[in-house]
Amino acid sequence: MATDLTSLLAEGVILEPSSADSRKQALTLLSQALAARTKLDARDIFDAVMERERLGSTGVGEGVAIPHARIDRLPHPIGGFVRLESGVDFDAVDERPCDLVFMLIAPVGSGADHLRALAQVSRTLRQPSVREALRKAKDKSDIRKILCPEAAKASAA
Repeated sequence: MATDLTSLLAEGVILEPSSADSRKQALTLLSQALAARTKLDARDIFDAVMERERLGSTGVGEGVAIPHARIDRLPHPIGGFVRLESGVDFDAVDERPCDLVFMLIAPVGSGADHLRALAQVSRTLRQPSVREALRKAKDKSDIRKILCPEAAKASAA
C-alpha cells in the first residue's frame, strides 16, 4: 500500500465503523469528531462541507466519498475517516452507495496544500487492496494500521 495518510490523520480522527444511514448522518459524525479535535465549531465544519457537496458530488466511485471544505482558523489540512456498515447515497459518479468516507478540512488560504491532500487521499482510496482491507477491518485500530502504515511501523519499533 503505497500511500500513507498519517500526516492528515495524526491530528484528525478515525471513527469506529458506524451504522450512520445517510450522507447527512455520516457528515455530522465526522464534523463533530473533527470539531472535538480542532476546537472548531461542528456546525461550521458541517455547513462548509455541505456547501461544497451542493457544488458537486464528492462520491468518487467504488464506494468512496471524499467530502471536503476549507475552514477558517485551521493551521493545516486535517482528515477524518469512517467506514459505514452499509453504504449511503453520495451521488457518486458510478451511482454506487459510499461506505468509505474520508472528510478533509483545510485552511481557507491553502490552495495547493488542500489539492495535494485531496490527491493523497484519492490515490490511497483508489487502490483496490486498500478499499478491501478497510472493508474487512474490525475496528478503528485496524483501520489506522491500513491508512497510517508509517505510524504503525514507528509505534511497533
